[in-house]
Parts: sequence; C-alpha cells; structure tokens
Amino acid sequence: MPRINLIPWREAERKRKRQEFGAAFALALVVAAVIAFGVRLQMQSAIDDQRARNQYLKDEIASLDKQITEILDLEQKKQRLIARMQVIEQLERSRPEIVHVFDQLVKTIPDGIHLTSVKQTNRRIQIRGLAQSSTRVASYMRNIDASEWLADPALDILQTKGSGDAGAEFTLNANQENPLASSDADAQVASAGDNR
Repeated sequence: MPRINLIPWREAERKRKRQEFGAAFALALVVAAVIAFGVRLQMQSAIDDQRARNQYLKDEIASLDKQITEILDLEQKKQRLIARMQVIEQLERSRPEIVHVFDQLVKTIPDGIHLTSVKQTNRRIQIRGLAQSSTRVASYMRNIDASEWLADPALDILQTKGSGDAGAEFTLNANQENPLASSDADAQVASAGDNR
C-alpha cells in the first residue's frame, strides 16, 4: 500500500483558512467601522438638527418676550392715558362748580362778616374772615349748612379781638358739594335700569 504524506497539504489548507479568516475578520472590521461611522454621522446630524430647532425656539421665545414687553408698555401707556382722560373729564365736569361755590359763598354771608381768604384743597374749603360777633359766625355756619353747594361747616378758630364791638377772627372749613352730580348719578342708574 502506498503511503501518502498529507502534512504539507494540511499545512497549506490551514494557511488558506487562516488567510480567509483574516480577510473575513478584516472585512468585518471595515464593515463595523463603516456602520459605526454611518451611525455617528446620523447621530451628529440628528443632534445638529435638534440644536437648530432649539435655537429657532429660543429666537422665537425671545421675539415673543419682546412683544410681551411692548404690549405691557402699551398697557401702561393706555392706563396712564385713561387716568389723564378721567382727570380731564373730572375737571371739565367740575369747571362750573367753582362758580356755584363762589355764588354760595356770597349768598350765605350774613351782614357783619367780611372774608379775608378762601382756600380750597380737593373738596375741602377753608374760609377765613372777620366777624362783628360770634353769633354772626354761627349764623354763617347755619347758612353754609343749608346751602346746596356747601356742607358740613366746622369751626376751627374763633378769636375775639379786644372787647365789645371789636369783632372776632374766625377760620372754618366746609365741604364742597355738587347736587348735580347726585342727580347725574341717579340719571345714569335710571338709564341703566331702562336698558335692561
């Protein structure tokens, strides 16, 4: 029987299989590297897209914040204008009141009283004057109380000068009233009731 030596053939087969394994391993490494690189590029692209969206949202939020600030400024300006308009309307409504107040001051002064100053602060009127006697001051206060445009007289100071008919200095306060304002308010309430 002939003897065949298979050792060199086996050695060559092993070498071929090692080369195939090495080539397959190298190919697997290359494919893995390409896949990893592709995944990394895709992830980087997704991150860049998300950053771009986030930046867009930040820019839009900043724009909206600016618009909100402008709206709040406009609201404040509107409130200031409304307040000014109300003051102007109030002044327009109260313009004829001072005429009535001066008229009532003249009509309520009894004989024997001379006014030296009249000062108004808001709706409070301070009246200073000279009177022949304290009874004339009391009469003046009753006249003020009976007036439609003046109310709640309160005597602050009454100083008698000397003796006898020398007279007295007085300071009294009264509130300015507006009988037309209450009738206007009643008319507004009535018209609101009619509108229902």
